Amino acid sequence: MGLISTALLSASSTLSDSWKEYFYCDAIPSDVFVVKGIKRNSGGFFSGNKGSDNIITDGSVIAVADGQAMIIVEQGQIVDICAEPGEFKYDSSTQPSVFTGSLGEGVKRMFEEFGRRFTFGGQPAADQRIYYVNTKELVGVKYGTPAPIPFRVVDARAGIDIDVSMKCFGEYSLHVCDPVLFYTNVCGNVSDSYKLSDLNDQLRAELLTALQPAFGKLSEQGIRYSQIPAHTTELAAALNEELSSKWREKRGIEIVSFGVSSIKADEADEEMLKQMQRNAAYTDTNLAAATLVGAQAQAMQDAAKNANGAAMGFMGMNAAQSAGGINANALFQAGQAQKAASNGDKWFCPECGNENHSNFCSNCGTKKPE
Repeated sequence: MGLISTALLSASSTLSDSWKEYFYCDAIPSDVFVVKGIKRNSGGFFSGNKGSDNIITDGSVIAVADGQAMIIVEQGQIVDICAEPGEFKYDSSTQPSVFTGSLGEGVKRMFEEFGRRFTFGGQPAADQRIYYVNTKELVGVKYGTPAPIPFRVVDARAGIDIDVSMKCFGEYSLHVCDPVLFYTNVCGNVSDSYKLSDLNDQLRAELLTALQPAFGKLSEQGIRYSQIPAHTTELAAALNEELSSKWREKRGIEIVSFGVSSIKADEADEEMLKQMQRNAAYTDTNLAAATLVGAQAQAMQDAAKNANGAAMGFMGMNAAQSAGGINANALFQAGQAQKAASNGDKWFCPECGNENHSNFCSNCGTKKPE
């Protein structure tokens, strides 16, 4: 008797599944990667007691909107994909169409590698699902460095080559560039949706790991850490290069843009850099002489304000100058001699056009051509 009951239930299921269906997807939220398609027929939405949620009837219509890639899955493997907007009729007797749209030939190659072979001969599989992948840009993904990361500072003009510790935070955006890879290696047969929050902790950890070598590429280009907010395009390219094996080639996602809201070096490192740059500036004897004259003038003004000890102040200033062996006139003379000697070695920077007399451009730090 149990067999009769089972047969009746089976027949009922088959009749119900033969009705024409319409699959579509509402606007996908900006923080969602994948959603399962909604199915309805002329009687409205399918309920739990009418039809099978995981069966696609021949002749069903599937709608695809802009910014979406629709994939059909049988027994957990992709059998077709469409990334072109429009309405499409499902026919189980034909070979997969694979409309990749703007996603390119790379997605078709991934489908050929991972997609399920056409083996059912027009017969429906036991489990069929439709998923919609969000191919739009997911914006406003926040990041921040919980601990300082090193950044190499190179200033050829000042003779500086050191690592400083810095922190930064901001937002970046990403998108799914290969829905086949994303479904196969990331989300799989989700029951409802797969959100950014399901993957974000892993993405953030890998992004922060890639930041250090990406910053290294900017440093090699002579970009200072304070200039990084003006070079976010180069930073995004460097991050994509660092993350390509994990994100693009394995998960089918990539960074679109990368923003830096704030970047700051450790206060002690920042003060050290400023001091080293000031010291390097004094290698110019004319500047050193001018600084000395300014300091002496300030000392004279301070001494003049002291009515009781002005004479002693001037005596102390002269004694300090004699003890140090530093004379502003001597520095000015040395600067003039240095300038005269360098006039015969004048060259113009090929990068910025600045006139120079030393081995490095005084404006941008470019090395003198051989």
